[in-house]
Amino acid sequence: MDEYARARPAPALRPHIGFYSGYRQRGLAPAVHRGLPSPYLTLIFTLDEQLVVDAHPDPRQAPGRYRSLLGGLHLTPALISHDGNQSGVQVAVRPEGCRALLGLPAAELANLDVDAAAVFGEAFVGEVRERLAAAADWPDRFAVLDRVLGGRLRDTTGPAPVTRAFHLVNDGVPVAVAAEWIGWSGRHLTDRFRAELGIRPKEAARIARFDRARRSIRPGVRLADVAAAHGYADQSHLVRDFRAFAGCAPSRWLADESPPFQPGEPDFC
Repeated sequence: MDEYARARPAPALRPHIGFYSGYRQRGLAPAVHRGLPSPYLTLIFTLDEQLVVDAHPDPRQAPGRYRSLLGGLHLTPALISHDGNQSGVQVAVRPEGCRALLGLPAAELANLDVDAAAVFGEAFVGEVRERLAAAADWPDRFAVLDRVLGGRLRDTTGPAPVTRAFHLVNDGVPVAVAAEWIGWSGRHLTDRFRAELGIRPKEAARIARFDRARRSIRPGVRLADVAAAHGYADQSHLVRDFRAFAGCAPSRWLADESPPFQPGEPDFC
């Protein structure tokens, strides 16, 4: 068995959540997966097996097993292992949506993986997992997420200039230009950005570019073409970023993640 599904959340949740992913695999070869940096925080509710994290982005965190996990923005990969069987649903949480959905700024979770029950409460996580397990299929599971997460939305947002700057740098606007457009100095933007999101604007821009590039990598696609399409100076520049964020070269990552994972499949923080 090797199932994967993906969907957008309900309209009311889209300012706070990018997408949902569902996965269920049985009888595959045991493997270790790299949870790569991305522009989203990661919320995972497992269905059956626990999520086994062998190494966190912060090496000071001890390895652990999780029924649910909430991972912040990070700059280095997590290492997740499985014995050939795994299942769950993943929520890609927008950093600017953290206050409304989680009740805290993204900065409080930067470079961390925590049990989601520490933020949502044991009762809520237990109820969500039970309802997901009872759902008939992936659309029904995603509808469960719409209901339970929609019911948690708070009428609160982070600083609007930081949110605007986050979108600008993610779209490739230079940090100095983004700061000028919102009327702040570059230093003030960096300080406010880091206080809200836990990373610097230039780091956010690099992560966004890397995330787009790595999703374009496929067997038979030239790395030089991927680099040119996503704003890297050359192939070597892309490889350097890949080693920094993934801990390996693109060729190694592609070989390790396929099968069962292909670019665009579950990110696992």
